[in-house]
Amino acid sequence: MLNNIGLPGLLLIAVVVLVLFGRGKISSLMGEVGKGITSFKKGVAEGTKELEETDEETVDSAKDVTSESDKDKA
Repeated sequence: MLNNIGLPGLLLIAVVVLVLFGRGKISSLMGEVGKGITSFKKGVAEGTKELEETDEETVDSAKDVTSESDKDKA
């Protein structure tokens, strides 16, 4: 069904949406979408940074729990 829309169909849909909602409403909606995408990217970057810091702390705080007698055997 959607394979047959083509460029003229998309332009017609865009014009109808523009007429129904107006330029101001669409502009503000696209602004909100942009803010949402920016916020999402920032959250992903912060989450990745937090995971990397957690991994470094885990490696730094690792202890050698091998007993002295087992160390001599190796």
